[in-house]
Amino acid sequence: MLQSFRDDGLSIDDVISQLKILPYQDLDFAKVDHHRSIRKGFPEVIFGEGKSPAQVAALAAAILQHSQRVLVTRASREVFTAVVAGSPDAVYNDTARTVVVDRRKDQQRVTGVLIVCAGTADLPVACEAAATAELMDCEVERIFDVGVAGIHRLLDQLPAIRRARVIVAVAGMEGALPSVIGGLVEAPVIAVPTSVGYGASFEGLAALLAMLNSCAPGIGVVNIDNGFGAGYLAALINKSSAHGTG
Repeated sequence: MLQSFRDDGLSIDDVISQLKILPYQDLDFAKVDHHRSIRKGFPEVIFGEGKSPAQVAALAAAILQHSQRVLVTRASREVFTAVVAGSPDAVYNDTARTVVVDRRKDQQRVTGVLIVCAGTADLPVACEAAATAELMDCEVERIFDVGVAGIHRLLDQLPAIRRARVIVAVAGMEGALPSVIGGLVEAPVIAVPTSVGYGASFEGLAALLAMLNSCAPGIGVVNIDNGFGAGYLAALINKSSAHGTG
């Protein structure tokens, strides 16, 4: 195959460039991007919310024809039941609401990712971030329930916080946790607002705005409840930093 491309005057880089924009699989209700892993280093992720269990199961099966791993986020128990019927090695995380299949062997994980959340109610989002980063080959350390209402709990964890390469800070209510952490560390902090809180939290909008207005340097913010986006970004930063490409 490569010889035929060379005969056409295309270099290997040209071939790779073309492969990056080529095929997808049309399932009628969805078009599966099988070359996502070539472009991004990670296969297409399935957002389970709003899809039927049968649709998610079909998407997972299609991805696993070309990849050894798949991640479904915002997955219900019903979705997991449909996926595991075709993929018996699928694993469900009740807290994170994720379905994971990983058929690779002996993967080495890169240390450096820390997930911190303010309260127990923030755990679903924090655990989604952790599940994502782990499937992207990062070793994830977790520190839960260290919100600023009892800041001594957070300060007690400073050694772990300061050795991380990248920190995901998850909080609802007033969303102060990332600002406090950002003032204590040199590592980048990915702030995740959650929809946890009473009426004036406006389903996470108050936390989002607080995080966007943080005066601590080195903080980036993802959308409300977007644990997946935070975990994905944390894994990219961690691996780049560990391999000296950041």
